[in-house]
Amino acid sequence: MGSAVVDCAVYVDGVRLPGAFSADEALTEVRTRGEGFCWLGVHEPSAADMASIARTFGFHELAVEDAVHAHQRPKLERYDDLIVVVFCTVRYAANDPTTGMSEIVETGEVMVFVGADFVVTVRHGEHGGLRNVRRMLEANPVQLGLGPGSVLHGIADHVVDAYVDVIEQVEDDVDAMEESVFDARSRTDTTPIYHLKREIVELRRAVNPLAEPLHILSTTSDLRVPKEIRRYFRDVADHHSEVADRIVDFDDTLSALVSAALGSITLQQNNDMRKISAWVAIIVVPTLIAGIYGMNFEHMPELSWTFGYPMALLVMGGIAAWLYITLRRRKWL
Repeated sequence: MGSAVVDCAVYVDGVRLPGAFSADEALTEVRTRGEGFCWLGVHEPSAADMASIARTFGFHELAVEDAVHAHQRPKLERYDDLIVVVFCTVRYAANDPTTGMSEIVETGEVMVFVGADFVVTVRHGEHGGLRNVRRMLEANPVQLGLGPGSVLHGIADHVVDAYVDVIEQVEDDVDAMEESVFDARSRTDTTPIYHLKREIVELRRAVNPLAEPLHILSTTSDLRVPKEIRRYFRDVADHHSEVADRIVDFDDTLSALVSAALGSITLQQNNDMRKISAWVAIIVVPTLIAGIYGMNFEHMPELSWTFGYPMALLVMGGIAAWLYITLRRRKWL
C-alpha cells in the first residue's frame, strides 16, 4: 500500500502531530488519545490496497469496490456511521476550440470517507491533487480543529473552485467559437461546435450531480458535520449553483450556434449555386450559337457573308457581356 499512499497524518486540536504514521498507526494513535483524527490520502489504489484500508477503518465492501474502479457519479452515501462522498474533478486542457482535435475538459475523481475520527481520501486521475488543500487546512488550526467535517468542506471547496476556473476558460472558447461562426471572412464548419458541445455535456455530467450532496451536507444535522461547517457548505453550494447555471447557458449558446452555422452553410451553398447558375447562363449563349452554326447545313444565313464569322463572335460576346453585367448588378456574381 506504500506506493499508493500520498500522506498520512494525525491532527489534534487542528495541529498536525510530528512523525510519520502508517494507516494502522495513525488510527491507533487517535483512539489511544481519545481525541483528534487521522487523514489518510491515497492515489489510485489497487484492490489489495483498498482491502487493507477497509480492514483498518472498517469500510463497507460496496464502498471499497467503488473506490477501486472509480468512474462514479458525484454522490453522497451513508454506511452506518460512515459518510462517503464522491467528487468529480475537472481540469481545462489548453486547446484551440476551432480545431476540435483534443479534449478541452479532463475529468478525475476524489472519493472521501468520513468517520468519527478519520478521513480517507482516494483520488483517481493525474489532476485534482489535495496537497494544497491539506496545507491550507494545516495553516488554519481553528477550522481543522472542528474535525473530519472540516476536511470534507476543504475538499468540496477546492473542487468547486476548480469548476469555476474551468468555466471561465471554457467561456473564452465559447466566445471564440461565436466570433468564428459570425465572421463573414471564414467558412463555417459545425465540427468544432459539436466537439465543444460534447465537452460541455461531459462537464455538466461531472458538475451537476454534486448539487444534491452539497444540499444534504449544508442542511442535514444528523451527519458528522458540525454546524459551523454546514454554514461553509452553503457557500460552496451557492458557487456550485452558479457554475451549473453557466453550463446551461453555454449549452444553449452552442445549440444556437449550431443552428446559426447550419443556416450560414445553407446560405453559402445557395450563393455558390447562384454563381454556378450565372456562369452557366453566360456560357450557354455562345455555346448555343456555335452549336447552331456547327450543324454543317449548306444553306444557312450569313454563311457566305464575309463578316459572318466576326459578327457571330461579336453577338456571342455582346450577349455574354450583357448577361455578366446584369447578373453582377443582381449580385449573382
